[in-house]
Amino acid sequence: MLPGPLKRRKGAERRPEALELEAAVHDRLPQRALLDILTRTAYLLGWHHHFGPASGSDPKIKEALARYVLTVFAHGTLLGPSQVAAHMRGKVSVHELSLAGNKHATAGKIEKASATVVNAFNKLDVAGVWGDGKTVAADGSQIDTWENNLLAETSIRYGGYGGIAYRHISNTYVALFSHFIPCGVWEAVYIIEGLLKNASDIQPDTIHADTQGQSLPVFGLAALLGFDLLPRIRNWHDLIFYRPAPDAHYQHIDSLFGDEAVDWAMIEAHWTDLLRTAISIRENRMSSVTLLRRLGNHSRKNRLYRALRELGRAIRTITLLRYLSEPQLREQITQVTNRNEAFHGFADWLMFGGKLIGHNDPDYQEKVIKFNELLANCVMYSTALDITDAANDIAAEGQPVDLDDLATVSPYITHTVRRFGNWTLNLTPPDDTPNTRLDLEPRVLFAAALA
Repeated sequence: MLPGPLKRRKGAERRPEALELEAAVHDRLPQRALLDILTRTAYLLGWHHHFGPASGSDPKIKEALARYVLTVFAHGTLLGPSQVAAHMRGKVSVHELSLAGNKHATAGKIEKASATVVNAFNKLDVAGVWGDGKTVAADGSQIDTWENNLLAETSIRYGGYGGIAYRHISNTYVALFSHFIPCGVWEAVYIIEGLLKNASDIQPDTIHADTQGQSLPVFGLAALLGFDLLPRIRNWHDLIFYRPAPDAHYQHIDSLFGDEAVDWAMIEAHWTDLLRTAISIRENRMSSVTLLRRLGNHSRKNRLYRALRELGRAIRTITLLRYLSEPQLREQITQVTNRNEAFHGFADWLMFGGKLIGHNDPDYQEKVIKFNELLANCVMYSTALDITDAANDIAAEGQPVDLDDLATVSPYITHTVRRFGNWTLNLTPPDDTPNTRLDLEPRVLFAAALA
Protein backbone atom coordinates (compact mmCIF):
# COMPACT_ATOMS: atom_id res chain seq x y z
CA MET A 1 0.00 0.00 0.00
CA LEU A 2 1.44 3.34 -1.00
CA PRO A 3 1.61 6.07 1.66
CA GLY A 4 -0.79 8.96 1.52
CA PRO A 5 0.21 12.58 1.07
CA LEU A 6 2.21 14.34 3.77
CA LYS A 7 0.10 16.30 6.20
CA ARG A 8 0.42 20.01 5.65
CA ARG A 9 2.37 21.55 8.51
CA LYS A 10 1.02 24.82 9.79
CA GLY A 11 3.71 27.47 9.82
CA ALA A 12 4.81 28.76 13.19
CA GLU A 13 2.99 31.96 14.06
CA ARG A 14 5.11 34.96 14.91
CA ARG A 15 5.35 35.91 18.55
CA PRO A 16 3.50 39.03 19.70
CA GLU A 17 6.88 40.48 20.66
CA ALA A 18 8.08 40.00 17.06
CA LEU A 19 5.05 41.84 15.69
CA GLU A 20 5.57 44.67 18.18
CA LEU A 21 9.25 44.90 17.24
CA GLU A 22 8.40 45.01 13.54
CA ALA A 23 5.91 47.82 14.11
CA ALA A 24 8.45 49.74 16.20
CA VAL A 25 11.15 49.30 13.53
CA HIS A 26 8.82 50.39 10.73
CA ASP A 27 7.81 53.51 12.68
CA ARG A 28 11.46 54.56 12.91
CA LEU A 29 12.39 53.98 9.28
CA PRO A 30 12.92 57.23 7.33
CA GLN A 31 11.17 57.96 4.06
CA ARG A 32 13.62 57.93 1.16
CA ALA A 33 13.16 58.69 -2.52
CA LEU A 34 14.26 55.92 -4.87
CA LEU A 35 16.74 58.20 -6.63
CA ASP A 36 18.19 59.24 -3.26
CA ILE A 37 18.66 55.57 -2.34
CA LEU A 38 20.61 54.90 -5.53
CA THR A 39 22.75 58.01 -4.98
CA ARG A 40 23.36 57.10 -1.34
CA THR A 41 24.48 53.56 -2.11
CA ALA A 42 26.66 54.76 -5.01
CA TYR A 43 28.52 57.13 -2.67
CA LEU A 44 28.85 54.51 0.07
CA LEU A 45 29.76 51.49 -2.07
CA GLY A 46 31.05 52.88 -5.37
CA TRP A 47 29.11 50.36 -7.49
CA HIS A 48 28.92 52.91 -10.30
CA HIS A 49 32.68 52.59 -10.91
CA HIS A 50 32.04 49.29 -12.70
CA PHE A 51 30.30 51.14 -15.53
CA GLY A 52 32.05 52.97 -18.31
CA PRO A 53 33.01 52.85 -21.99
CA ALA A 54 34.99 49.94 -23.39
CA SER A 55 38.09 52.17 -23.62
CA GLY A 56 38.12 52.47 -19.84
CA SER A 57 37.78 56.26 -19.69
CA ASP A 58 35.65 59.01 -21.16
CA PRO A 59 36.59 62.63 -20.34
CA LYS A 60 33.23 63.83 -21.68
CA ILE A 61 31.38 62.37 -18.65
CA LYS A 62 31.75 65.04 -15.97
CA GLU A 63 29.47 63.46 -13.36
CA ALA A 64 29.71 59.71 -13.84
CA LEU A 65 27.89 58.95 -10.60
CA ALA A 66 24.84 60.96 -11.65
CA ARG A 67 24.83 59.49 -15.15
CA TYR A 68 24.95 55.87 -13.97
CA VAL A 69 22.50 56.39 -11.12
CA LEU A 70 19.97 57.68 -13.65
CA THR A 71 20.83 54.83 -16.02
CA VAL A 72 20.05 52.20 -13.37
CA PHE A 73 16.91 54.11 -12.42
CA ALA A 74 15.71 54.32 -16.04
CA HIS A 75 16.31 50.68 -16.95
CA GLY A 76 15.74 48.98 -13.59
CA THR A 77 12.28 50.53 -13.26
CA LEU A 78 11.45 50.04 -16.97
CA LEU A 79 10.65 53.74 -17.24
CA GLY A 80 13.18 54.02 -20.04
CA PRO A 81 15.55 56.86 -20.98
CA SER A 82 12.84 59.00 -22.61
CA GLN A 83 10.59 59.17 -19.53
CA VAL A 84 13.46 59.79 -17.11
CA ALA A 85 15.06 62.47 -19.29
CA ALA A 86 11.69 64.23 -19.66
CA HIS A 87 11.33 64.47 -15.87
CA MET A 88 14.89 65.62 -15.19
CA ARG A 89 14.25 69.08 -16.69
CA GLY A 90 17.14 69.14 -19.13
CA LYS A 91 19.82 67.85 -16.74
CA VAL A 92 20.29 64.73 -18.85
CA SER A 93 19.31 63.85 -22.40
CA VAL A 94 17.73 60.72 -23.86
CA HIS A 95 20.89 60.14 -25.88
CA GLU A 96 23.11 60.26 -22.81
CA LEU A 97 21.01 57.73 -20.91
CA SER A 98 20.63 55.47 -23.94
CA LEU A 99 24.38 55.58 -24.59
CA ALA A 100 25.14 54.73 -20.95
CA GLY A 101 22.68 51.84 -20.97
CA ASN A 102 23.73 50.42 -24.32
CA LYS A 103 27.48 51.07 -24.45
CA HIS A 104 28.71 51.69 -20.90
CA ALA A 105 26.78 48.90 -19.15
CA THR A 106 27.18 45.31 -20.25
CA ALA A 107 25.61 42.35 -18.48
CA GLY A 108 28.99 41.53 -16.94
CA LYS A 109 29.45 45.08 -15.62
CA ILE A 110 26.00 45.06 -14.05
CA GLU A 111 26.81 41.72 -12.39
CA LYS A 112 29.99 43.20 -10.89
CA ALA A 113 28.10 46.26 -9.64
CA SER A 114 25.46 44.04 -8.04
CA ALA A 115 28.18 41.84 -6.48
CA THR A 116 29.68 44.96 -4.88
CA VAL A 117 26.33 45.69 -3.22
CA VAL A 118 25.89 42.04 -2.19
CA ASN A 119 29.34 41.94 -0.60
CA ALA A 120 28.62 45.07 1.44
CA PHE A 121 25.20 43.69 2.40
CA ASN A 122 26.83 40.46 3.57
CA LYS A 123 29.02 42.39 6.04
CA LEU A 124 26.02 43.87 7.86
CA ASP A 125 25.21 42.36 11.24
CA VAL A 126 21.51 42.29 10.39
CA ALA A 127 22.22 40.17 7.29
CA GLY A 128 23.71 37.51 9.59
CA VAL A 129 20.50 37.60 11.62
CA TRP A 130 18.45 36.82 8.50
CA GLY A 131 20.57 33.89 7.32
CA ASP A 132 24.02 32.38 6.93
CA GLY A 133 24.20 32.72 3.14
CA LYS A 134 24.77 28.98 2.67
CA THR A 135 21.33 28.43 1.18
CA VAL A 136 19.82 29.85 -1.99
CA ALA A 137 16.45 29.49 -3.73
CA ALA A 138 16.02 29.61 -7.50
CA ASP A 139 12.73 30.40 -9.21
CA GLY A 140 11.33 32.32 -12.16
CA SER A 141 8.86 35.14 -12.73
CA GLN A 142 7.28 35.86 -16.11
CA ILE A 143 8.04 39.20 -17.79
CA ASP A 144 6.13 40.42 -20.87
CA THR A 145 7.94 41.29 -24.10
CA TRP A 146 7.06 42.13 -27.66
CA GLU A 147 5.94 39.17 -29.71
CA ASN A 148 8.39 39.31 -32.61
CA ASN A 149 11.72 38.50 -30.97
CA LEU A 150 13.99 35.50 -30.59
CA LEU A 151 13.37 34.84 -26.89
CA ALA A 152 9.65 35.33 -26.32
CA GLU A 153 7.24 32.41 -26.05
CA THR A 154 3.82 31.74 -24.61
CA SER A 155 4.07 30.43 -21.06
CA ILE A 156 1.44 27.85 -20.15
CA ARG A 157 2.70 27.81 -16.58
CA TYR A 158 2.61 31.59 -16.01
CA GLY A 159 -0.19 32.41 -18.43
CA GLY A 160 1.58 35.15 -20.33
CA TYR A 161 3.80 35.88 -23.31
CA GLY A 162 7.44 36.84 -22.97
CA GLY A 163 10.38 35.44 -20.99
CA ILE A 164 11.29 34.34 -17.49
CA ALA A 165 13.33 36.35 -14.99
CA TYR A 166 15.08 33.42 -13.30
CA ARG A 167 16.60 34.59 -10.03
CA HIS A 168 18.81 33.09 -7.32
CA ILE A 169 17.91 34.57 -3.92
CA SER A 170 20.01 34.00 -0.80
CA ASN A 171 18.42 33.09 2.53
CA THR A 172 19.65 36.54 3.62
CA TYR A 173 17.06 37.98 1.16
CA VAL A 174 19.61 39.48 -1.25
CA ALA A 175 19.64 38.56 -4.96
CA LEU A 176 22.81 36.78 -6.09
CA PHE A 177 22.20 36.27 -9.82
CA SER A 178 19.52 36.74 -12.45
CA HIS A 179 18.92 35.28 -15.91
CA PHE A 180 16.37 36.13 -18.58
CA ILE A 181 15.40 32.82 -20.17
CA PRO A 182 12.70 31.57 -22.57
CA CYS A 183 9.39 30.35 -21.19
CA GLY A 184 9.61 27.00 -22.94
CA VAL A 185 12.80 25.69 -21.31
CA TRP A 186 12.94 23.50 -18.22
CA GLU A 187 14.14 25.90 -15.53
CA ALA A 188 16.42 23.27 -13.97
CA VAL A 189 18.78 23.72 -16.92
CA TYR A 190 19.75 27.16 -15.55
CA ILE A 191 19.82 26.40 -11.82
CA ILE A 192 23.52 25.52 -11.65
CA GLU A 193 24.66 28.21 -14.10
CA GLY A 194 23.46 30.95 -11.76
CA LEU A 195 25.43 29.52 -8.84
CA LEU A 196 28.63 29.19 -10.85
CA LYS A 197 28.38 32.73 -12.27
CA ASN A 198 27.64 34.27 -8.89
CA ALA A 199 30.69 36.49 -8.28
CA SER A 200 29.81 37.69 -4.77
CA ASP A 201 31.30 36.67 -1.43
CA ILE A 202 28.11 34.75 -0.64
CA GLN A 203 28.77 31.27 -2.03
CA PRO A 204 25.87 28.94 -1.11
CA ASP A 205 26.19 25.17 -1.21
CA THR A 206 22.49 24.29 -0.83
CA ILE A 207 19.91 24.98 -3.55
CA HIS A 208 16.16 25.04 -3.11
CA ALA A 209 13.74 25.21 -6.01
CA ASP A 210 10.31 24.01 -7.06
CA THR A 211 9.41 21.09 -9.34
CA GLN A 212 10.75 22.98 -12.39
CA GLY A 213 14.16 23.22 -10.73
CA GLN A 214 15.01 19.53 -10.71
CA SER A 215 15.57 16.54 -12.96
CA LEU A 216 17.66 13.39 -12.67
CA PRO A 217 20.68 14.75 -14.62
CA VAL A 218 20.55 17.98 -12.60
CA PHE A 219 20.59 16.03 -9.32
CA GLY A 220 23.66 14.15 -10.52
CA LEU A 221 25.51 17.20 -11.84
CA ALA A 222 24.76 19.24 -8.70
CA ALA A 223 26.25 16.49 -6.55
CA LEU A 224 29.39 16.35 -8.71
CA LEU A 225 29.83 20.11 -8.36
CA GLY A 226 29.41 20.01 -4.57
CA PHE A 227 25.90 21.48 -4.38
CA ASP A 228 23.08 19.99 -2.33
CA LEU A 229 19.92 20.21 -4.46
CA LEU A 230 16.87 20.13 -2.17
CA PRO A 231 13.80 21.14 -4.20
CA ARG A 232 10.17 21.40 -3.21
CA ILE A 233 8.76 18.70 -5.49
CA ARG A 234 5.08 18.61 -6.41
CA ASN A 235 3.44 15.14 -6.30
CA TRP A 236 6.56 13.50 -4.85
CA HIS A 237 4.63 10.27 -4.26
CA ASP A 238 4.41 9.77 -8.03
CA LEU A 239 8.21 9.61 -8.33
CA ILE A 240 10.19 6.38 -8.32
CA PHE A 241 12.34 5.55 -5.30
CA TYR A 242 15.25 3.52 -6.67
CA ARG A 243 16.63 0.59 -4.68
CA PRO A 244 20.38 0.41 -4.03
CA ALA A 245 20.26 -3.20 -5.27
CA PRO A 246 17.54 -5.40 -6.84
CA ASP A 247 17.39 -7.60 -3.73
CA ALA A 248 17.30 -4.72 -1.22
CA HIS A 249 14.10 -4.66 0.85
CA TYR A 250 12.97 -2.71 3.90
CA GLN A 251 10.63 -3.56 6.71
CA HIS A 252 8.62 -0.35 7.00
CA ILE A 253 9.23 1.73 3.86
CA ASP A 254 9.49 -0.95 1.18
CA SER A 255 6.23 0.19 -0.40
CA LEU A 256 7.89 3.48 -1.33
CA PHE A 257 10.33 1.80 -3.67
CA GLY A 258 9.73 0.56 -7.19
CA ASP A 259 11.31 -2.45 -8.84
CA GLU A 260 14.21 -0.54 -10.42
CA ALA A 261 17.64 -0.31 -8.84
CA VAL A 262 20.54 2.09 -9.35
CA ASP A 263 23.08 0.81 -11.88
CA TRP A 264 26.27 1.37 -9.87
CA ALA A 265 28.36 -0.41 -12.52
CA MET A 266 27.33 2.24 -15.06
CA ILE A 267 28.38 5.04 -12.67
CA GLU A 268 31.70 3.36 -11.92
CA ALA A 269 32.48 2.73 -15.59
CA HIS A 270 32.01 6.41 -16.46
CA TRP A 271 33.12 7.98 -13.19
CA THR A 272 36.22 9.52 -14.79
CA ASP A 273 34.10 11.05 -17.55
CA LEU A 274 31.69 12.46 -15.00
CA LEU A 275 34.49 14.05 -12.98
CA ARG A 276 36.12 15.43 -16.13
CA THR A 277 32.82 17.00 -17.13
CA ALA A 278 32.29 18.56 -13.68
CA ILE A 279 35.82 19.99 -13.66
CA SER A 280 35.33 21.45 -17.14
CA ILE A 281 32.18 23.21 -15.94
CA ARG A 282 33.90 24.46 -12.78
CA GLU A 283 36.80 25.83 -14.83
CA ASN A 284 34.37 27.55 -17.20
CA ARG A 285 35.51 25.42 -20.14
CA MET A 286 31.96 24.16 -20.64
CA SER A 287 28.56 25.66 -19.88
CA SER A 288 26.26 23.66 -17.62
CA VAL A 289 23.31 25.05 -19.63
CA THR A 290 24.74 23.70 -22.89
CA LEU A 291 25.47 20.31 -21.31
CA LEU A 292 22.05 19.88 -19.71
CA ARG A 293 20.29 20.96 -22.89
CA ARG A 294 22.18 18.35 -24.89
CA LEU A 295 21.65 15.69 -22.23
CA GLY A 296 17.88 15.95 -22.38
CA ASN A 297 15.23 13.34 -22.87
CA HIS A 298 16.47 12.64 -26.40
CA SER A 299 19.93 11.56 -25.18
CA ARG A 300 19.04 8.20 -23.68
CA LYS A 301 21.59 6.44 -25.88
CA ASN A 302 24.34 8.77 -24.72
CA ARG A 303 26.53 6.99 -22.17
CA LEU A 304 27.37 10.15 -20.26
CA TYR A 305 23.67 10.94 -19.97
CA ARG A 306 22.91 7.45 -18.70
CA ALA A 307 25.70 7.60 -16.10
CA LEU A 308 24.57 11.05 -14.94
CA ARG A 309 20.98 9.81 -14.79
CA GLU A 310 21.97 6.82 -12.64
CA LEU A 311 23.85 9.10 -10.25
CA GLY A 312 20.82 11.40 -10.18
CA ARG A 313 18.56 8.45 -9.32
CA ALA A 314 20.65 7.67 -6.25
CA ILE A 315 20.89 11.33 -5.14
CA ARG A 316 17.19 12.05 -5.69
CA THR A 317 16.12 8.94 -3.77
CA ILE A 318 18.22 10.05 -0.80
CA THR A 319 16.77 13.55 -1.08
CA LEU A 320 13.19 12.24 -1.14
CA LEU A 321 13.84 10.12 1.95
CA ARG A 322 15.28 13.16 3.72
CA TYR A 323 12.28 15.22 2.64
CA LEU A 324 9.90 12.67 4.17
CA SER A 325 11.79 12.14 7.41
CA GLU A 326 12.92 15.69 8.28
CA PRO A 327 10.10 18.16 8.99
CA GLN A 328 12.69 20.88 9.67
CA LEU A 329 14.05 20.43 6.15
CA ARG A 330 10.59 20.88 4.65
CA GLU A 331 10.14 24.04 6.69
CA GLN A 332 13.51 25.38 5.55
CA ILE A 333 12.69 24.70 1.89
CA THR A 334 9.34 26.45 2.25
CA GLN A 335 10.86 29.43 4.06
CA VAL A 336 13.63 30.08 1.55
CA THR A 337 11.47 29.51 -1.54
CA ASN A 338 8.88 31.89 -0.06
CA ARG A 339 11.60 34.53 0.20
CA ASN A 340 12.27 34.00 -3.47
CA GLU A 341 8.60 34.57 -4.27
CA ALA A 342 8.66 37.69 -2.07
CA PHE A 343 11.65 39.02 -4.01
CA HIS A 344 9.74 38.59 -7.28
CA GLY A 345 6.99 40.78 -5.86
CA PHE A 346 9.51 43.33 -4.56
CA ALA A 347 11.34 43.48 -7.91
CA ASP A 348 8.04 43.82 -9.79
CA TRP A 349 7.05 46.68 -7.47
CA LEU A 350 10.25 48.48 -8.37
CA MET A 351 9.55 47.88 -12.08
CA PHE A 352 6.79 50.48 -11.97
CA GLY A 353 7.51 51.84 -15.45
CA GLY A 354 5.55 48.95 -16.94
CA LYS A 355 5.51 45.18 -17.12
CA LEU A 356 6.69 44.90 -20.72
CA ILE A 357 10.26 45.06 -22.00
CA GLY A 358 9.86 47.15 -25.15
CA HIS A 359 12.90 45.88 -27.00
CA ASN A 360 13.64 42.87 -29.19
CA ASP A 361 17.36 42.57 -28.45
CA PRO A 362 18.01 39.58 -26.11
CA ASP A 363 21.10 41.31 -24.68
CA TYR A 364 19.01 44.36 -23.81
CA GLN A 365 16.34 42.19 -22.19
CA GLU A 366 19.01 40.44 -20.11
CA LYS A 367 20.41 43.79 -18.97
CA VAL A 368 16.98 45.05 -17.92
CA ILE A 369 16.58 42.08 -15.56
CA LYS A 370 20.05 42.63 -14.15
CA PHE A 371 19.47 46.38 -13.76
CA ASN A 372 16.30 45.55 -11.85
CA GLU A 373 18.26 43.17 -9.61
CA LEU A 374 20.89 45.85 -8.93
CA LEU A 375 18.16 48.37 -8.12
CA ALA A 376 16.46 45.95 -5.71
CA ASN A 377 19.74 45.12 -3.97
CA CYS A 378 20.54 48.82 -3.51
CA VAL A 379 17.14 49.42 -1.94
CA MET A 380 17.59 46.39 0.33
CA TYR A 381 21.04 47.54 1.43
CA SER A 382 19.75 51.02 2.28
CA THR A 383 16.76 49.54 4.12
CA ALA A 384 19.02 47.15 6.04
CA LEU A 385 21.09 50.13 7.23
CA ASP A 386 17.91 51.87 8.38
CA ILE A 387 16.70 48.71 10.16
CA THR A 388 20.06 48.54 11.95
CA ASP A 389 19.68 52.14 13.15
CA ALA A 390 16.09 51.53 14.21
CA ALA A 391 16.93 48.37 16.18
CA ASN A 392 19.85 50.12 17.90
CA ASP A 393 17.63 53.08 18.83
CA ILE A 394 14.97 50.76 20.26
CA ALA A 395 17.59 49.01 22.39
CA ALA A 396 19.07 52.35 23.47
CA GLU A 397 15.62 53.33 24.78
CA GLY A 398 15.75 50.33 27.11
CA GLN A 399 13.43 48.02 25.17
CA PRO A 400 14.61 44.44 24.59
CA VAL A 401 15.40 43.45 21.01
CA ASP A 402 15.49 39.69 20.53
CA LEU A 403 17.53 38.50 17.54
CA ASP A 404 14.98 35.79 16.72
CA ASP A 405 12.28 38.44 16.56
CA LEU A 406 14.47 40.76 14.49
CA ALA A 407 15.07 37.89 12.05
CA THR A 408 11.36 37.96 11.14
CA VAL A 409 11.53 41.59 9.96
CA SER A 410 11.88 41.40 6.18
CA PRO A 411 13.92 44.03 4.27
CA TYR A 412 11.36 43.95 1.43
CA ILE A 413 9.76 47.12 2.76
CA THR A 414 8.00 49.38 0.28
CA HIS A 415 6.04 51.95 2.29
CA THR A 416 9.22 53.93 3.09
CA VAL A 417 10.39 54.11 -0.55
CA ARG A 418 9.03 57.00 -2.64
CA ARG A 419 8.86 56.02 -6.29
CA PHE A 420 6.86 59.00 -7.55
CA GLY A 421 6.75 62.74 -7.00
CA ASN A 422 9.40 65.24 -8.04
CA TRP A 423 12.48 63.39 -9.21
CA THR A 424 15.43 65.42 -7.98
CA LEU A 425 18.97 64.16 -8.23
CA ASN A 426 20.72 65.23 -5.02
CA LEU A 427 24.46 64.72 -5.45
CA THR A 428 25.38 65.79 -1.92
CA PRO A 429 27.47 63.04 -0.26
CA PRO A 430 25.99 61.42 2.87
CA ASP A 431 26.82 63.33 6.04
CA ASP A 432 27.75 60.39 8.24
CA THR A 433 29.22 56.96 7.77
CA PRO A 434 26.32 54.53 8.33
CA ASN A 435 26.33 52.15 11.24
CA THR A 436 26.63 48.54 10.08
CA ARG A 437 26.77 46.93 13.54
CA LEU A 438 23.95 45.93 15.84
CA ASP A 439 24.32 47.17 19.41
CA LEU A 440 21.31 45.79 21.21
CA GLU A 441 22.41 46.30 24.82
CA PRO A 442 19.64 48.23 26.65
CA ARG A 443 22.00 51.03 27.76
CA VAL A 444 19.29 53.40 28.93
CA LEU A 445 18.34 51.04 31.75
CA PHE A 446 21.74 51.55 33.37
CA ALA A 447 22.01 55.28 32.78
CA ALA A 448 19.77 56.19 35.73
CA ALA A 449 21.59 53.87 38.14
CA LEU A 450 24.97 55.39 37.26
CA ALA A 451 23.77 58.98 37.61
